[in-house]
Amino acid sequence: MQLATLRAKHQALAPVFTERSRRVWAATEAQAIGHGGIALVERATGISRSTIQRGLRELASRATAASGRTRRVGGGRKRATAVDRTLLTDLDALVEPTAPGDPESPLRWTSKSVRTLAVALAARGHHVSHTVVAELLHELGYSLQGNAKTREGTQHPDRDAQFRYIADTVRRAQRRRQPTISVDTKKKELVGNFKNSGRAWRPKGTPDRVRVHDFVIPPTGATGGKAIPYGVYDLHRDEGWVSVGIDHDTASFAVNAIRRWWQRMGRPAYPQATALVITADAGGSNGARLRLWKWELQRFANRTGLTITVCHFPPGTSKWNRIEHRLFSHIAMNWRGTPLVNLATIVSLIGSTHSRSGLRVRSELDRGRYPDGVPVPDAQLAKIQLDRHPFHGDWNYTIHPTGTRRH
Repeated sequence: MQLATLRAKHQALAPVFTERSRRVWAATEAQAIGHGGIALVERATGISRSTIQRGLRELASRATAASGRTRRVGGGRKRATAVDRTLLTDLDALVEPTAPGDPESPLRWTSKSVRTLAVALAARGHHVSHTVVAELLHELGYSLQGNAKTREGTQHPDRDAQFRYIADTVRRAQRRRQPTISVDTKKKELVGNFKNSGRAWRPKGTPDRVRVHDFVIPPTGATGGKAIPYGVYDLHRDEGWVSVGIDHDTASFAVNAIRRWWQRMGRPAYPQATALVITADAGGSNGARLRLWKWELQRFANRTGLTITVCHFPPGTSKWNRIEHRLFSHIAMNWRGTPLVNLATIVSLIGSTHSRSGLRVRSELDRGRYPDGVPVPDAQLAKIQLDRHPFHGDWNYTIHPTGTRRH
């Protein structure tokens, strides 16, 4: 009867026993039975005599009662680094070689995942699992990290001075109530039923179905080809204009976008304006060295009577152009997750863009043809009424309407 009782108790308590509580319980039962208790408990539970005796010693000494340990100090499997003395050193050498440029390094051209590292360590005689590799990497001070964009290459020595010059030029023009704009070409967009990055709210289980591949582009037209958005952002009024072109991103296209902004938004807002300040990148269709850009600005100045001052951002600093984060970023957020199925959709989505700060945007499709590679001969270049500023005249210059240039 006592044997059956002990067996039932053990079966009921077994799921919650730890190593220590199991042997202490067995020792307690053996102690309560008295003479022959160890043998009876051993027969009822299968717990070995030596384990029960160890439990009795623990009860007697109370040595581990307050320690909270399940095993005694030094018990359990040895750490991998204790058994394999060179494991950490070899792992560290694999992840961060002493000579990172050495093409013979075993993981020089391979992804350094924990599974790859475990295989590489096995080739060196270390047999550890990928989970152990992950633990050891944390101990060595490693963590999963992406690339950090911090190196900008060789910076122009006058970079900061040019930023200050642009800011001063814009402030002086705004104090005189003259328009100041930031211009640039937004990323070209595929027109058609293609995937557009981002997500949009839709009924559950009904995403927009788009093409699997985007390397076959339909012919240029209302529902195919590429769209070229060129933006003009009013730095003072928080307003934007975007001309959506379908031909080439040339200086003629860029200046025509500025011309349309002036006709539709600029002139009504600044009826007394006599000058215009343009901030632009140093490259692209509005590049500082582009002859056609300057020639088209001369034609624009002649038509409007505006004196046009252009300040270019130094090379490699286009992300500081105000239009990028005041206009283009809001356009990208507005159409995220929406396929740009046709030109009308693109123009509508751009035109409906707004921000909490009060941004207002207007957009228009430009169906004009702008041939690439249009030359501007020296004789034509000489007709441009251009004054280079004393500070970096290659970046900062003013174009006067023909016949009004000051000498």
